[in-house]
Amino acid sequence: MEGDVVLRPIRLRDQRAWREVNRRNRDWLRPWEATIPPPAPGGPTAHRPTYRQMVRHLRSEANAGRMLPFVIEYQGRLAGQLTVAGITWGSMCSGHIGYWVDESVAGRGVMPTAVALAVDHCFRTVGLHRIEVCIRPENAPSRRVVEKLGFREEGLRPRYLHIDGAWRDHLVFALTAEEVPDGLLSRWRRNRLRSTGENGQSTPRNPQSLPWNPQNAPGNHA
Repeated sequence: MEGDVVLRPIRLRDQRAWREVNRRNRDWLRPWEATIPPPAPGGPTAHRPTYRQMVRHLRSEANAGRMLPFVIEYQGRLAGQLTVAGITWGSMCSGHIGYWVDESVAGRGVMPTAVALAVDHCFRTVGLHRIEVCIRPENAPSRRVVEKLGFREEGLRPRYLHIDGAWRDHLVFALTAEEVPDGLLSRWRRNRLRSTGENGQSTPRNPQSLPWNPQNAPGNHA
């Protein structure tokens, strides 16, 4: 928890609030959400899971140590979702983050705060060493989230994920635990203080984008 932002595990009883926020943000989410590519000739057709199927899958992956599924609350209301997925142990100890947030609260620092909370949990509690966020080059608002937090840009992955009906290029941003010895949340607090004017109000910023589609198989679709 940081101020009005809370990051907590997703629950089956979040269904009504989750559906309402997701429905209201259809147009806002669509350009950045993951889609299922057409099946190969003769291959099986994939279908979107129901909310309950999605949560059960997320919990199963979490129990296997491969995922950390969260919802984001802002001022006591469900306002988005964040998932640490693709968790790999052994000599790698890494994972990647995907997220989306309600357009009505975009631009208030909700998503950078949630990402900072998740990264600190991954590094300090879970024991991961590296976190990635992959973002379409066209998704300027989402890129600003990782830029505000000081993620490094590492390069381009051509045709990396199937987004909005086609295979899309993604930029890779990353952080390792050594780069934030005091925690990412502490860095974010300092950066917010620098961007706050004398009147105590933050300078206006463009809305954050909503890049991850929680209806599909979880992954890093930022």
